[in-house]
Amino acid sequence: MNPTRTLLSLMAALLLSTTSLSHAATATAVFAGGCFWCIEKDFEKLPGVVEVESGYTAGKTPDPTYEQVSKGRTGHTEAVRVIYDPAKVSYAQLVEYFWRHIDPTVKDRQFCDVGTQYRSGIYWGSEAERQVAEASRDALLKSGRFKTIHTELAPASAFHLAEAYHQDYYKKNELRYNFYRLSCGRDARVKELWK
Repeated sequence: MNPTRTLLSLMAALLLSTTSLSHAATATAVFAGGCFWCIEKDFEKLPGVVEVESGYTAGKTPDPTYEQVSKGRTGHTEAVRVIYDPAKVSYAQLVEYFWRHIDPTVKDRQFCDVGTQYRSGIYWGSEAERQVAEASRDALLKSGRFKTIHTELAPASAFHLAEAYHQDYYKKNELRYNFYRLSCGRDARVKELWK
């Protein structure tokens, strides 16, 4: 028996098991909050979030492109898939965080972006997630803060990754992104709503 080969085999097995454990320790959640560049950045600041991917969901066209979705004819909304560590942040905490980064009082729009492709939504993946999302919405309504909430709550459907240039847009195009976010009035409106 070759001791070097045995050691390499053990190291490979350990690496594979560690990778499997870390992968198994994550969960995903899907949210739509208007421009996916903005909601991606917001979620990436939250401790316990591993990665955020921009994409499209809740539509009818297979494999939609940005050009198709932006015309508002596919039924999709711009969304993010949040990959998170449930040991560090719960689904309920993600939902609460999400509310405080959108305007739930408007239908088929978020801030300066108008159309069904910018509607807000929570797309649950299990019965437990549905209950969390609905309870959170109902608590907001009961609080009297909002008379109506237009945020869509629906079962998760296919999530289509947006084109590569949309991923981490706020990092790759910082000046353009910051100008867009400021001129769109997103932060000012969120501050006004959530004080």
